[in-house]
Amino acid sequence: MNISRDEQRVLHALAQGGIIRHERAENGRVLRVFCFTRDGFVLSNCTLEIFQRLRRKRLIESRESSPYRISEKGRRAVRSQMNNR
Repeated sequence: MNISRDEQRVLHALAQGGIIRHERAENGRVLRVFCFTRDGFVLSNCTLEIFQRLRRKRLIESRESSPYRISEKGRRAVRSQMNNR
């Protein structure tokens, strides 16, 4: 599967225990998203566009109105990252 660098970063943060919280408008559409790492920091490159692409590819999912987390398909799609030091 072809996944962009920013999508890969978001998936990697989610695979390590992060979540995506979202805000909805009155009509039910998602207005803003916030990707939190497992340490509680906000991932700045998680935009609404990236969120929608990940959701469309079914790499993230929400169960019972909980925050979005990585799906099983997303776990298989994420590549490991090397430490760049």
